[in-house]
Amino acid sequence: MTWWCTGIRWQDGRPRIGWYGGERAERDSLLGYGRRLAFAARGERHCLGVRRAGKRTPCPARRTVAGRTGSSQCPECARLDRSFSVAADTNAADPRPYRVYLAWFGTGLIKVGITAEERGPARLLEQGAVTWAWLGRGPLMAARRTEELLRAALGVPDRIAYARKRAVRAHLPPPAGRAREVAELHARAVALPGWPESLEPVGCEVVDHASAFGLDALPKPTGVVAALVPGGTVAGLLVGAAGPDLHFADGLVVDTRLLAGWELVAAAGDAGTDVPVVAIASPADAEQDGLF
Repeated sequence: MTWWCTGIRWQDGRPRIGWYGGERAERDSLLGYGRRLAFAARGERHCLGVRRAGKRTPCPARRTVAGRTGSSQCPECARLDRSFSVAADTNAADPRPYRVYLAWFGTGLIKVGITAEERGPARLLEQGAVTWAWLGRGPLMAARRTEELLRAALGVPDRIAYARKRAVRAHLPPPAGRAREVAELHARAVALPGWPESLEPVGCEVVDHASAFGLDALPKPTGVVAALVPGGTVAGLLVGAAGPDLHFADGLVVDTRLLAGWELVAAAGDAGTDVPVVAIASPADAEQDGLF
């Protein structure tokens, strides 16, 4: 029986690694901080197909995927996936209610986004938002127009690179300082004219993910896995997770998007990391090098 990794998923505020077994149902494994992880990649990395409405359609061509890409889909499956994507504005008729949010990742790093109301805070956990707050709720297109309004009026982006989030994760101000930054922008946002009438503003209730991510125990990140390779191993003591990133006690960061599509097997208890790793720049160096 072969199970392919599908990457990290956040459920009830806790990180899990997902698995896909072809025609069999999917499952997941709960990750516990303070535990040692040691696994090796077997065979080749395969396209995971398309997942919609909780069901996954296998890749019809069973294509392989490059080890260094963050996507676990071949180009054909990726195009099909985007044809049903809210993010790509190809599903404008979605009748579900949506929420607009502010997500904070570090000093001066705050973005606006939307998510289906039924998903709750899962999207914020998936993105690695350290602190966040809801702004409003309403139909999809009203939420999208509000997102565009805030981007234009306040200069708030709708995307922040993962490299930038990692670089600042070890240099965060205290919870009160980050909550204040979110609350101040929330007040400016709801005071803007031009909000769609069908979007209901939501009062500011700031949420912090320090406990869920294990932020207090995170060491300064020193390197991130660049790719898995057949037979390559990753091992270390898991001390935290944020968004798609696993943080080990030695400063290694594993972007679980790179695990998706691989068959992962347990490695020996004394195994060490034996895959390509690149150094994580400091916040200043990363910005200068164009990583943001």
